[in-house]
Amino acid sequence: MLLIGIDVGTSSVKVSVVDAATQRAIVSAQYPDTESPITALKPGWAEQSPDMWWEQAQQAIKQCNNSDKYDPQDIAAIGIAYQMHGLVLVDKDQNALRDSIIWCDSRAVPYGDKAYNTLGHEYCLAHYLNSPGNFTAAKLAWVKANEPETYSKIDKLMLPGDYIAMKLTGEVTTSASALSEGIFYDFLSDGLSTELLSYFGFDKSFFGDIKPLFSEHGKVSTEMASQLGLKAGIPVAYKAGDQPNNALSLNVLKAGEVAATAGTSGVIYGVSDQLAYDPESRVNTFAHVNHAADDKHLGVLLCINGTGSMNRWAKNTFGTDLNYQQMNDLAASAPIGSAGIRILPFGNGAERMLNNKEVGAHIHNLDLNLHDRSHVFRAVQEGIACSFRYGLDIMRSNGMNPTVIRAGRSNMFLSDLFTEAFVNVTGVPVELYENDGSVGAALGAGIGSRIFANEAEAFANIESLKTVSPTTDAYEGVYADWKELLSQRLAVTK
Repeated sequence: MLLIGIDVGTSSVKVSVVDAATQRAIVSAQYPDTESPITALKPGWAEQSPDMWWEQAQQAIKQCNNSDKYDPQDIAAIGIAYQMHGLVLVDKDQNALRDSIIWCDSRAVPYGDKAYNTLGHEYCLAHYLNSPGNFTAAKLAWVKANEPETYSKIDKLMLPGDYIAMKLTGEVTTSASALSEGIFYDFLSDGLSTELLSYFGFDKSFFGDIKPLFSEHGKVSTEMASQLGLKAGIPVAYKAGDQPNNALSLNVLKAGEVAATAGTSGVIYGVSDQLAYDPESRVNTFAHVNHAADDKHLGVLLCINGTGSMNRWAKNTFGTDLNYQQMNDLAASAPIGSAGIRILPFGNGAERMLNNKEVGAHIHNLDLNLHDRSHVFRAVQEGIACSFRYGLDIMRSNGMNPTVIRAGRSNMFLSDLFTEAFVNVTGVPVELYENDGSVGAALGAGIGSRIFANEAEAFANIESLKTVSPTTDAYEGVYADWKELLSQRLAVTK
């Protein structure tokens, strides 16, 4: 029995075909080979085409099928993971009305802030566990105010993964987890928030049928099955945002368990059984993949926009002749503390953990007679690690105190230097695993289609590759310097 997992990322779409018997990937494919573009028509804006994601998903599926390592007709279910908080709008013919306003776009912050103040801070935090911020609801409010012609044509509102599922099946569905990440879900009434819809003037008909996350979200149509070489009628049995899905892929499902990723954005994601929230909404709480009204599982999410995006900028600016491994090797040749360079990696939109301020990226203490690119490369990775520490301290102040963090050995966790900086700055060991988002989505499909009896069966074979533990306190001074520079920057940023 085979399962397909589709992971719709910001940089590319990755697809894995997983054998349900072993829970291992038979083959994986990523499309494109280069990183996907982000359109920024104005400062702070970020958009991508939903049809680009769909084309990439098709190409990655076809690459897997062309590997000849399995029979595509043996695929039994499909799962989808996706970049969170993106706004996708379609008309009655299921055509995208505009490019998606994606997760790192900052334009909707004023709309979310006004809703937060009007509805009331206590009300929003109690009912949504978050401020509306620049999440999907606020993005839709921006479209309503600034693109009324587009708004008038809306038939359905979706998140990025919903669009891929719609293209496969022709059906539009949602879940409590999806609605919560858009700030459309009322945790106290366990349903779509009529108060928020009324405040913004949104039509309830914009939303697809609310279904359990682990369930059938439509069957692959005859047309799409023929186009992709699959069987018609196989279910899309799982859809989840990339961070809840990453936690699932690492078997992080119980209260107190914590996962991390360091891709385009950086995330620490902990599971709680309490309807808790950060009073300043700097970290955010959403319904986890296994959340139910009578069995609460919440994901507490710290997000740092400027993570892999900062590392990519450094490579594109100073290391065009290097691959990432060579860049990491050069960074490792510089001393701890990067000979004084400190980098604030916040140049990818408004940062939620900084109260939605657009701080920007900054390089401090650059000495033209002392420093070379190895110091810059190291300072980037240390600055990102310090960002994680800053956010983790916020999570700790709200009761999330991990003793170990699980992470997939991918993206920045492929760098031994970054992994060591992360554990030494945060003081928390990291367990590294092979699984990634596309494998997690495939296993989610196995759970949703009842190929696995339960979550435990889906992860019966998961094994840690290694554990990296703190070994030095040398980063404490680095972090103290870094935090002071951030404090100074925050003081002058509106």
